Amino acid sequence: MTDTIVKVDLSQSPYENDMIHNRWHPDIPMVATVKPGADFILECYDWTGGFIKNDESAADVRDIDLSIVHFLSGPIGVEGAEPGDLLVVDILDIGAFAHNSWGFNGFFSKKNGGGFLTEHFPQAQKSIWDIHGMFTRSRHVPGVSFAGLIHPGLIGCLPSADLLAKWNARETALIATNPTRVPPLANPPFPTTAHMGRMKGDARAQAAATGARTVPPREHGGNCDIKDLSRGARVFFPVYVKGAGLSMGDLHFSQGDGEITFCGAIEMPGWIHLKVELLKDGMAKYGIKNPIFKPSPIKPAYSDYLIFEGISVDEQGEQHYLDVNVAYRQACLNAIEYLKKFGYSAAQAYAILGTAPVQGHISGVVDIPNSCATLWLPTEIFEFDINPGAAGPKRSVPPGIDIPLAPDL
Repeated sequence: MTDTIVKVDLSQSPYENDMIHNRWHPDIPMVATVKPGADFILECYDWTGGFIKNDESAADVRDIDLSIVHFLSGPIGVEGAEPGDLLVVDILDIGAFAHNSWGFNGFFSKKNGGGFLTEHFPQAQKSIWDIHGMFTRSRHVPGVSFAGLIHPGLIGCLPSADLLAKWNARETALIATNPTRVPPLANPPFPTTAHMGRMKGDARAQAAATGARTVPPREHGGNCDIKDLSRGARVFFPVYVKGAGLSMGDLHFSQGDGEITFCGAIEMPGWIHLKVELLKDGMAKYGIKNPIFKPSPIKPAYSDYLIFEGISVDEQGEQHYLDVNVAYRQACLNAIEYLKKFGYSAAQAYAILGTAPVQGHISGVVDIPNSCATLWLPTEIFEFDINPGAAGPKRSVPPGIDIPLAPDL
């Protein structure tokens, strides 16, 4: 029997569980230690710790304090791991809790985090997705069903003190270039809501004052939101502290490339079964400063796509120089406008792009002045034909409940 070394109670606040933390800091104590070659199971809260509810109101998405996230299970120590090693992590299996077979997708308001298309969707909205084995449907987005590729949105090892200091210095400098921007350019340490696992007393207070927020991906991995890190994937993580300190959470039932709605996947609590090994001195041997991985061999079996292009010209017609961010935004907006012709609201179309197994590609970065980005939308997830034809689009979306919206207070 494989041991479950971190357990969570979804009726309990994650702040009451000392095997959970929501900041990165090298001094957070390991909650368990395993040997290389060991396999084990960890249970995880959803990234908000249960704040978002299965109902028809988006007030929870509007009102959540985002300084509390993400709630991570760990850190797990690995015997013999030293700075400079590579921690090899195999994802053996991953799943939703049988007693909690639903997840949520949300658009955060521009005033509270925003999202990739926040100028177009500035207010909080959410959709609820029911999980039926490998498949999901939503009462808020009718006419679409797809297979999930469950993965941890956030997984990585603890940073060293030097690396943490670099993170804080460079992100503080970025914030200083536009300190009043909404949403902000980055999120600095915020000790008030820090959960530092088993740290106590003065040591906890000192660490909370500098502990890095978990929002972005960094050199150690972190919140990369890579949908292909599912069953059968293998990840090679740089080790920065003795024992490695592997932590994870933010499980997703399904996600489109880019997680464009910010709370952009189908977020859920669940469990993950892992195995770990070590490659001694692997960082220097392979020239690695960020994780590398081998993807899951399992993928939703969709083969027919509509591909939407975007170029480095923004919504106002302004030309940008080889800007892939602008190009991918335009590809997403083009797909949303297309889906509206079949009866979807803009919010429903946006939710589809964030949750379904949509592929994003950087297709060209050399043809000045325009980069070309593409969004690949699988046509087989729809219960009606969305392909262009001589007769034009039919408004085919069945009746349903539109995505709840919570106006800013």
